[in-house]
Amino acid sequence: MINVFFTAIFVTALAAIVLGVRYTLHMFQQSSYQYRSYWRYMKTHPAMTLLPLAGIIPLAGCYMKGKTLAAVTVILIWAWLFLILLAMLYWPRAAKKKLVITARVKRLIVSTAVLYALAALAALLIAGVSWWLLLGMALAGAMLVPYMVLLANLANRPIEKGINQYYIRDARRMLKACPDLKIIGITGSYGKTSVKYYLHTLLGARYDVLMTPESFNTPMGVVKTIRGSLKATHEIFLCEMGARHVGDIKEICDIVDPQMGVITSLGYQHLETFRTLDHIVGTKRELFDALPAGGPRFVNGDNEFVKQYGVDGDAITYGLEEGNAYRAYDLEYSEKGTRFTVQAPDGSREEFTTRLLGEHNVINITGAIAVSHELGIPLDKLKIPVRRLEGAPHRLQPIAKGNTVIIDDAYNSNPNGAHMALRTLGMFQGVRVLVTPGMVELGEQEDHYNYELGREATQYCDYIVLVGRRQTESIQRGVSDTDFDREHFYVAENLQDAMKYVYGIVTSQKLIVLLENDLPDNYL
Repeated sequence: MINVFFTAIFVTALAAIVLGVRYTLHMFQQSSYQYRSYWRYMKTHPAMTLLPLAGIIPLAGCYMKGKTLAAVTVILIWAWLFLILLAMLYWPRAAKKKLVITARVKRLIVSTAVLYALAALAALLIAGVSWWLLLGMALAGAMLVPYMVLLANLANRPIEKGINQYYIRDARRMLKACPDLKIIGITGSYGKTSVKYYLHTLLGARYDVLMTPESFNTPMGVVKTIRGSLKATHEIFLCEMGARHVGDIKEICDIVDPQMGVITSLGYQHLETFRTLDHIVGTKRELFDALPAGGPRFVNGDNEFVKQYGVDGDAITYGLEEGNAYRAYDLEYSEKGTRFTVQAPDGSREEFTTRLLGEHNVINITGAIAVSHELGIPLDKLKIPVRRLEGAPHRLQPIAKGNTVIIDDAYNSNPNGAHMALRTLGMFQGVRVLVTPGMVELGEQEDHYNYELGREATQYCDYIVLVGRRQTESIQRGVSDTDFDREHFYVAENLQDAMKYVYGIVTSQKLIVLLENDLPDNYL
C-alpha cells in the first residue's frame, strides 16, 4: 500500500514539474524574458509564489523522527494532495497569447531538465538512495519549478548572447551589402507604429520600402526583419525603435546606422523601467545622437515635452500649432473621415482627406507627409496615398459590425494615448462604451494615471466596463469619485465577460465600443 502511495506521488510530482515548467516558460516569454517583469508578475500573483512554498510542510514531515505507520500515511497523503493542487495550479488555461515553442524555449527546456538531473544526481550521491529522499526530491522539484526555469535562463545567457551576436553580425553584413539603402529610424513614447505604417504607404508611392512589421521594434525584432525580408531592390528601410531601458535605442542604432530620424512624441510610458521622464527623453534622443551630421531630424512640434526639453532645436517640426515647419490646419471632421490642409516650409500647401479620425492621426499623418516631402515627393503627389491610409492594427482601428462600431486601440498603454482615444470616442454619435483593463508599466505613477483615466472616462462614456478586478482598482476609485451612473459601470472577470456585458446593452442607437489596451496573460 505504501509503495502504491509513493508511486502515485512520483507520477503526480512529475506532472506538476512538467506543467509548472510549461506555465513558467509561458509567463516568462510574455515578460519578454526579463527578470524584472517576471518578478512583478510573481508579486501580483501570490498564489503562484506562496502555494509552491507550502510544500515545505510535507517536506519537513518526511524527516520527522520516529515515523509510525499512521504518521507515514498522513505524510504521504499530505504530500500527494499538495502535488495535486500544484498540478492544478499550473494546468493550462485559455490564453490570449499561447506559448510559442521557439528555439530559445527549446534551449530553456533542455537546460531546465539538465539542472533537475544534476540536482537529483548530487542528492543521490550525497545521501544515497531511499524512499524518503526520493519523496523529498519530488516535493522539492515541484516547489522549485519557477526558480529552476529562471536559473536555466541565467545559465543560458552566454549561449543566447552568442547566438544574438551572430544574427546581429549577419544583419549588419546584409545592410552593408545595400549601400544605397536609406534607413529611417522612428521612435517615440507613442505614435511611432502609426507613423511607420503611414510612411510605408506614402513613400511606397515612389520607392521600394521595407518596414519592421507590427511591433518588431526590439534589437532582435529588427534583426529578424533584416535577415528575413531585406532585398537588394529595397530603397528605404523604416525601422521602428522601441525602448524599455536607457540605451535600448542606441543598441538598435548601432545595428542599423540610420541616416534619418523621427521622434513622434515624448511622454510617460514604461516608467516601471525608465523611472523618470529624463531617462525617457534621453533614451529617445539616442536616435538623433546616432544620426550623421546633417541627417534630417523630424519631431512632433506640438508635444509639450519635445518643446520643454529642446528636442526640436535643430529638427524639422510638424503638427497643428503655428510655428511648425509642416503645419496642418483647417481640420474638418465627418463620418467619412477628416479633411485638413498642410503647408510645407517652401510655401506649398495642399488639402488632404483621410478616413482616419482624431487630431493625433492628423499629426502623425503630417509627420509622414513631412518626411515624404523632404525625400522629394511633392505634396500633390501625396493626396491619393493619404486618402488610402488605413489605421495601424489595434491603434484606434475602427471595425464596423452591424449596428456596432469597435474602436480597437488594444496596443495603447500610455496616459496621453488613452486621453486621445477617449476624445476620439467622444466624437462619435451613439451609445459610447469604454472597455479597458487600464494601463501598466507606469511605475509609482500607475495608480495616479489609472485613477485619472477613470475620472476622465466618465466625461466621454455612457458605459464603462473594466477588465479584471485587481488590476483596475485605481480606475474603479476614479469612476466612484464622480456621479457616474453606477448601473452603467461594470467590472468584468475577463475580456469575454466584458464583451458579453457590452453586447447585452439594449439600445436603438449605434453602439460605439472603445477597446483601450489589452494586457497579456501575465498581467491578469
